[in-house]
Amino acid sequence: MGVVTGLLLGAGLCLLLWSWTSPPPAARRRARWSDDVADLLVQAGAPGVTPAGLVGTSVAAGVVTLVLAVALLRSPAIAVCFAAMATAAPHALVRTRARQRRAALRTVWPEVVDHLSSGIRAGLSLPEALGQLGTRGPVELRPAFQAFAEDYRVDGHFSECLDALKARLADPVADRIVEALRLTREVGGTDLGRLLRTLSAFLRADARTRGELEARQSWTVNAARLAVAAPWVVLALLSTRPEAASAYDTPAGVGVLGAGAACTVVAYRLMARIGRLPEDARVLR
Repeated sequence: MGVVTGLLLGAGLCLLLWSWTSPPPAARRRARWSDDVADLLVQAGAPGVTPAGLVGTSVAAGVVTLVLAVALLRSPAIAVCFAAMATAAPHALVRTRARQRRAALRTVWPEVVDHLSSGIRAGLSLPEALGQLGTRGPVELRPAFQAFAEDYRVDGHFSECLDALKARLADPVADRIVEALRLTREVGGTDLGRLLRTLSAFLRADARTRGELEARQSWTVNAARLAVAAPWVVLALLSTRPEAASAYDTPAGVGVLGAGAACTVVAYRLMARIGRLPEDARVLR
């Protein structure tokens, strides 16, 4: 009986210690959101912008739009709607830019893998094969590999330089390549060339399939976006007439705007979810 009591007491103390030392769920969610936004900014080609800077830009855009809309339209209800759109615009722009850049890089990753495979077959070391991509690799990725070569020349720690390279690229394909090179460096092996050739063939097939699917659904997505934007363009044109703008400041007008905004958000989110192709997640971050 004493043994059972001691075990239960020890388990309780361990649970208490774990609850005290673990970060709260809200902090974990904030950290995950910050990491996701930081990756999105890197993928969009703006690594110098922080998540806090993006939030500040969104808030500033919303406030400026609100002030200008109130001054020009004389309708607070309509001004709030356009201010909300302006607040969401920077994040939407970053997501669009990141998606376009990922699509562009999807076609050059096989070339990166081929360069690595050729360098390794030629007898180059792993750091040298990665460093040469800074001069011979795809133009879009040369700065990241040049920074890797400079980091390796400075401190010579291959694993830490790989971590910095992963942070600069923020791409699932780069994570796979980096972890394969790290594993080969640490434990050795002769299958790296075969692994890289298989990965290159898979990336080419994936890019070809995605290109066909995106080409087929692009007109549907563009039509849906036009349908979402059209009512608000009409509202902006109607707001130039004072009597039309003042009608939306009544309770009924506010209700119409609220219902229209809700329908717009739900319809756009539904369209995006239906037409979204599966994206690789950074599981090896």
